[in-house]
Amino acid sequence: MVHHPISACKRIPNLTQIFLIGFYEEREFALYVSSISNELKVPVRYLREDKPHGSAGGLYNFRDQIMEDNPSHIVLLNCDVCCSFPLPEMLEAHKKYGGMGTILVIKVSAESASQFGELVADPVTNELLHYTEKPETFVSDRINCGVYIFTTDIFNAVEGVSTQWKDRADLRRLSSFESLHSATRNAPTHFVRLDQDILSPLAGKKQLYTYETLDFWEQIKTPGMSLKCSGLYLAQFRFTNPHLLVSGDGTKSASITGDVYVHPSAKVHPSAKIGPNVSISANARIGPGARLISCIILDNVEIKENAVVIHSIVGWKSSIGRWSRATGDYNSKLGITILGEAVTVEDEVVVINSIVLPHKTLNVSVQEEIIL
Repeated sequence: MVHHPISACKRIPNLTQIFLIGFYEEREFALYVSSISNELKVPVRYLREDKPHGSAGGLYNFRDQIMEDNPSHIVLLNCDVCCSFPLPEMLEAHKKYGGMGTILVIKVSAESASQFGELVADPVTNELLHYTEKPETFVSDRINCGVYIFTTDIFNAVEGVSTQWKDRADLRRLSSFESLHSATRNAPTHFVRLDQDILSPLAGKKQLYTYETLDFWEQIKTPGMSLKCSGLYLAQFRFTNPHLLVSGDGTKSASITGDVYVHPSAKVHPSAKIGPNVSISANARIGPGARLISCIILDNVEIKENAVVIHSIVGWKSSIGRWSRATGDYNSKLGITILGEAVTVEDEVVVINSIVLPHKTLNVSVQEEIIL
């Protein structure tokens, strides 16, 4: 989920640095940050928020680090979206607009638009005229994709909102009861939301513009969407990175159907049948006669002989035994099957539409269950 947007940043001209901002401990990202920095030949740093600052406040909180190299533009990506990330084209459009920010937008059905931030743009100039987050009534079939390009003036805009809130808090007349408790309560002046506090107020002021994509776009909110988005990225590889997709006819290598990625360190038996929409990660082992369809196989997983995996995500270091099955269904109550880290599914066991937490061993079949 993080790798694709980071990799897309490599296409940005004169890219100087990439920052990941989140709440996870630094040690959880240390190995990945080092690896991706070497791969992209661009410095990547992880910045941990000490408390919630909001989508714009988090950016402002780390303004000193972000401005170290005096960048002319700041590209902001939400990592819970899946798209083609047309960043070079978007940057070029942003420079022509001459505004403070440019938002990636896409046209969706009127029925689904209310789930996202809806916006209205000038059809000629592409200026953002109106923005509202998840409205109760229909506003527009154009939505915010969660991808932005800003000039450094974005920091002044965020600071202005924060200062405005602080001034309001200072001027507010407190009752005696409120005064008694004010010492232990701080107004959330550090918390600034990009959509409601920046985009909405600045719409129609010739500061924000839109760039519409005609490619795919999805929001990743469920594990099932992760699997669907994996398929979208694999399909994109046909045009952008065809060398990453494998092929085979079942003679000297496994039989491959559709879009399939196999890490160079993974071992796949020639009698296995893989695809479509399959991603096999580092050091995975796929045994004789195994059948994999629409699944993500993470690092160090072993799929033993004649096992079947369909619509599932198999976590790191997990094992699926001989003649066993792990299958899911997007339309079921729990959706696709997910096996956490180091899960063992013993021989001849069937796992259907279930979620299995890490370090569990299954020796009986389960269906529509969460195994704690």
